[in-house]
Amino acid sequence: MAQVCPISTRRVDANMVRVISFQVALFTLILLITKESAFAFVLLFDFFMRTLRQSHLSPFYTVAKFVLDGWGVAPKLCDESPKRFALYMGLVASLFLVLFYAAGFTTFATVISIVLLICALLETLLDFCIGCKIYYAIQVGKGFLSNGRNIE
Repeated sequence: MAQVCPISTRRVDANMVRVISFQVALFTLILLITKESAFAFVLLFDFFMRTLRQSHLSPFYTVAKFVLDGWGVAPKLCDESPKRFALYMGLVASLFLVLFYAAGFTTFATVISIVLLICALLETLLDFCIGCKIYYAIQVGKGFLSNGRNIE
């Protein structure tokens, strides 16, 4: 049985998400190899633009749209809310990357980069979204804690 979001009726293209995740993984890998904070800023900018729903300003979205349109890939729609939650998690991770690199805490930045890389690769290669799983767990937890559903 497929997981669905009880809150939002918005849908997003899962293919678009996977192509963007590939780019996040690529930039994160380059960041890990070079330790050049400019790549962390690119990640932060891209996550920020997509969080604000300004996809036309997102470099990763623009490239993904070009690739998917060029290949003629049909959209594969999925619920937006879990993907949006994962997007916010990526925004927070990239914000910490920028802050830790700016402060000189490269060890902490490296750990966050590795986690971001793993999450992006899982989405890209296996269509497995860690942020989405956390989102669903939160929704289930909220359901158990809501009035009238408590187990006594």
